[in-house]
Amino acid sequence: MKHYTVLKHESILGLAIKEDGVYVDATLGYAGDSKEILLRIKKGMLFAFDKDLSAINYSNEILKDIGNNFKLIHSDYVYMKEQLQNLGITKVDGILFDLGVSSPQLDENRGFSFMKDEILDMRMDLRDSKNASDVVNSYSYEELKKIFYDYGEENKSSLIAKEIVKEREQKKIKTTFELVEIIKNAVGSKYFYNNHPERKIFQAIRIEVNDELNHLQQALEDAISLLNPKGRIVVVSFHSKEDRIVKNIFKKYSEVDPLVKGLPKIPQEYLPKLKIINKKVILPSKEELKENSRSKSAKLRIAERI
Repeated sequence: MKHYTVLKHESILGLAIKEDGVYVDATLGYAGDSKEILLRIKKGMLFAFDKDLSAINYSNEILKDIGNNFKLIHSDYVYMKEQLQNLGITKVDGILFDLGVSSPQLDENRGFSFMKDEILDMRMDLRDSKNASDVVNSYSYEELKKIFYDYGEENKSSLIAKEIVKEREQKKIKTTFELVEIIKNAVGSKYFYNNHPERKIFQAIRIEVNDELNHLQQALEDAISLLNPKGRIVVVSFHSKEDRIVKNIFKKYSEVDPLVKGLPKIPQEYLPKLKIINKKVILPSKEELKENSRSKSAKLRIAERI
């Protein structure tokens, strides 16, 4: 199963791994990062999360050839703190988030890709009740317009939402190609082929189905509270809104609380909890961009617990 892990070298370097440390891969995927972590922690422990069972099963086979000092947890990373506490783990030395959808998921007939004709699904966890078909066929015009604009940053969101509502009155929209055709009709061929709005619309629906942005906010807050002093948090994002969430949370925890700024003696609980490691966001190298075009929107941020 072919999967390219974006900014892998920089992410692993950013974790500043100790041989006996406890690490969390919040987004296991197909073990690209977990494999590298496990190779470096002969005396440590790795906990890895994924809500996609096929990723868990595949990765287990890869990782058990390296060592047995790991545990894979079939869960959304939003429950990371609770799940770790259930295992008696209250502090860790590093946490890695590699956000977005992995290449093998695009190949799994779940409607993530607009390039193959599949049933509209887009659930990363098949135990979830809401899928892409529910969003496309039951959300109101206003709701569709909002998610297309907020999560897809698509300028023609209004036209596309209107066309979806019109088309589904005739018959239910069931497949990815049906949706792509509706998007094309809504914006016209010239705009469609020049701007590829289907990419943004599919991304927006996937984010909505999996509640990705709300889960990220919560998980980052929890991750910071789990870190030991000098523990690192590393985040690779692929979407401007994801990166904004990461940037804002890192900023919030790396500055003195505004309520007490200027006091001669600042109480411990109001002092910064994080130190930003890379002031400037890390982007893929020219070589990586050449090797994998998917990496072009990737941004890497690293912070350390004080």
